[in-house]
Order: sequence, then C-alpha cells, then structure tokens
Amino acid sequence: MPVPITPDSNPLRHESDRRLNRIAGPSGLVIFGVTGDLSRKKLMPAVYDLANRGLLPPGFALVGFARRDWEDQDFMEVVHESVKKYARTEFREEVWEQLAQGIRFVPGEFGDDAAFQQLKETIEELDEDRGTMGNHAFYLSIPPKAFPQVTEQLRRSGLAEQKEGQWRRVVIEKPFGSNLQTARELNAVVESVFPADSVFRIDHYLGKETVQNILALRFANQLYEPIWNANYVDHVQITMAEDIGVGGRAGYYDGIGAARDVIQNHILQLLALTAMEEPIAFDAAALRAEKEKVLAAVSLPKDLGAATARGQYAGGWQGGERVPGFLDEEGMNPESTTETFAAMRLDINTRRWSGVPFYLRTGKRLGRRVTEIAVVFKRAPQHLFADSQTSELGQNALVIRVQPDEGVTIRFGSKVPGAGMQVRDVTMDFGYGHAFTEASPEAYERLILDVLLGDPPLFPRHEEVELSWKILDPIEEFWAAQGGPLEQYAPGSWGPSSADALIERDGRSWRRP
Repeated sequence: MPVPITPDSNPLRHESDRRLNRIAGPSGLVIFGVTGDLSRKKLMPAVYDLANRGLLPPGFALVGFARRDWEDQDFMEVVHESVKKYARTEFREEVWEQLAQGIRFVPGEFGDDAAFQQLKETIEELDEDRGTMGNHAFYLSIPPKAFPQVTEQLRRSGLAEQKEGQWRRVVIEKPFGSNLQTARELNAVVESVFPADSVFRIDHYLGKETVQNILALRFANQLYEPIWNANYVDHVQITMAEDIGVGGRAGYYDGIGAARDVIQNHILQLLALTAMEEPIAFDAAALRAEKEKVLAAVSLPKDLGAATARGQYAGGWQGGERVPGFLDEEGMNPESTTETFAAMRLDINTRRWSGVPFYLRTGKRLGRRVTEIAVVFKRAPQHLFADSQTSELGQNALVIRVQPDEGVTIRFGSKVPGAGMQVRDVTMDFGYGHAFTEASPEAYERLILDVLLGDPPLFPRHEEVELSWKILDPIEEFWAAQGGPLEQYAPGSWGPSSADALIERDGRSWRRP
C-alpha cells in the first residue's frame, strides 16, 4: 500500500500555500474531452503538479469521459504519459501511485444516457472508496456547441444535484459564445442547471502570475497609482502576438478569427485589470464589480474604418522556413474573410482615463511570441534641456510582460556618460525567474485549485462576458459588412499596414516588443 502523500510530508509543498491553507478538501475532477490537446498538455499535468505540491487530498479522484473503448487502466496510461511529458514538477513514483488509485474512465458519447448513468455510479463509488464526499467538478474541455447537451445530461442524470454539505461545479472553457446573443443563450442554459456561483468560466490568462501581479503592482505600491491616470498617461498598448500560424486548427479558426479568439476574452480582461479602480477587497464580488465598470465604460470611435484594422498572414519565409499563407493552410476555405490579425482603438469614459486611448492588437505569424501591456506616459516638459540633448529620448513607459519572459520593464531617461549632457532611454528590468527562487505554477494549476476550493476571483461571470461582446459585436458587424478580400501581411512582420495607419493617425506608433 503506497504511503499517503500529505501536505506536511511533501518537500515540494510551498510554505505560502501552507500558511494560506490553500489545500483542496475531499473532491474529484471529471474531465469531458480527455483525448484533446488541452487535457493532455495542460489539465492532466496540472492535476499531477497539484498533487506533487501537496495541494490535493490523498483520496483525490480523476475521472475521464470520452468516446473511446478504454478501461480504467488504458486511461491511466494516457494520464501517465501526459504527466511524464508535460508536468512542471519532477516525477515522483509515490505521488503517482497515490494519484493513480483514484483514476477512473467512463466511455460514452454526450447523447448516451447510459454513459452518464455509469458516470454517476462511478462517482458514487469514488465517494465510498476514495472519500470524495460528493464533491465533484465537471470540466468541459469540449467544443462549445456541446456545452448545452452535456450540461443537460448532467442535470437529467442528477450529477448536477448538490445535496446538503456537498458541492457540484462546472468549468467551461472559452469561447463563451460567438456574439452577445449566443453568449446569453449559453449562460441561460448553463445557469439553469448550475447556480451562478458554481459556474467557473476559464480564462487561463487570468491564472498567470504576471496578470495577477498587475493588482500587486498597482495597489500594493505607492509608486505607481498616483500617476496611473489621464494626467500622466499618454496611451496604453496591449499586444498578444504569436509567431505561429493556425496549423491544424484551420477548421476551428475559420469563422472565428483573431478578435473573437483573443480580444473578446484575454485582451479585454487585461484592459479591465489595467484600467479598473481599486476594489474594496480582494474577493470575487469586489474584483468583478470594478472590472464590469471598466467594460461598461468602454466606447468605440465613431469611424470604425479608421479605428480598427484586420488582415491575414500571407505565405513566405519566416525563421528560415517557408510557411504557407492563411488561405493556403490545409482545410481552409480559400475565400475566407476570417482575420488572423486584429487591431483597434478603444476609449474608456471615466474620469481616470478620459482622453487616453487604449490600442489593442493580436495576430498570428507575427515577429515573435509575446504578450505585454505597455503604459506609455506623457513627455516631461523639456525646459531644462536643449532639443539636441534629448533627441534620443522617448516617452517613459512601464511594460508588464505577461509571456514568455514574465516580468516588468520600466523605460526612463538617463544621462549618457561623458563630458556633455546627452539624455537617452534606458531600461530597468524585473524578471520573475531572477527575482524569486519559487517556481511559478502553471496557470491551470492555479485555476483548477481555485475551482476545487470554490474560490472564484479569477473567473469572469456572465456579466463580464456579455459586456465584452457588447464591445466587440459592433466591430464584427462592421467588418462583416465590408466583406473581403482582407489585407495580407508578411509572415514575421508586425501586421498589415492598416494597423500602422490606425495608430499613426493619432501621432503615435506601435512598440516593437
């Protein structure tokens, strides 16, 4: 019999976790769609990493549901392979043995009543054998079109029923609808089965340490908040760039595009955290209230043609390799008007941000993989220095790097060594990897643990989702009316020329990350 792994016996257990008592109680996780990439590369490894850190109970249960003719042992081998290949923490046999005892598999399709009855019986057996005590989260790592069917099956089979002293929760991956109407329909379906506080909408970006550090940077320090407003900030740029194409996701991506895939969720959440007022507490209700105020205050410029840009990557050379254009990707409709690059200017009608434009951009096959928030400050009055002395001086900027090199960079002016007075830009850099000995947990570790704890600050509620669609829908409708073909941009570049024109009209330019 394996020795139980407890929080106190695990050498990888973080002292901060012990101090904050962030340890999941008796519980289990059911994953629908365990054969997909998300499950194999992120969810299963995250569960193991949590167990390895002592943050899961010894009797934790992991159940897979998929259309495969597998036994428990077959699924266990899949989990083992996934953990060995993708887990963040070292593989330890005693931890695996403890976790493996709670692994089960239920074969079936989403419309199969008998399969959901078997799932219910499996969970009841785990309650008895593993001590999960009726506490289970259902992770829907499945196509959005299947959400209504699976949630209805959970209701019909009684799996969604929460008896006294127990909890049942559902986890939904983005996208949350494809526009405001479908988002409302989806929310109505899901919340007719699960109470609102039992629905966890995953945006994995909100689980990243750097994203959470936006709150610490702003509100735990006296240095930045006094100048975090229109009196000092010239503009804000939020960039999420990828250096890869759609690859095998052509069928999924066509008809969705960069704006729906990234701006509606990830980037607008980053905007809300950057622009929000200080919440009265670090809890879900207070954080959501402030984010919702920001999203509700966002306004679109009157001329959407001048304030937005979109394009598709063309074929060509990138990184010494010949790559296909978006319309040439396998399985792609050659007449597609789906954008792989999107940029826009938004304004926030609040006292703090009046007159400060927020420029958002995202795209595939760009210069490098990077996500950052750049707060660019107004120029200081140059009464003291001659123009020739500050010709190489730009604007001060605070850049929050979300990925891949997580950290914060501050750009400011400094005197160049020498007899004369010459001022030019220098940077002061903070990197997570250099400043802390603790390894940052992967985003899904944090989010799965929050689900099991019932701790929802990092999960958007349906109000935030709907407000985001209210911002994006008019732009999508404008683009649809324009039709195609779309402007092409070279792979490895930073997007179409229309994106440069968008920001240059305001006398500004995009940062080069």
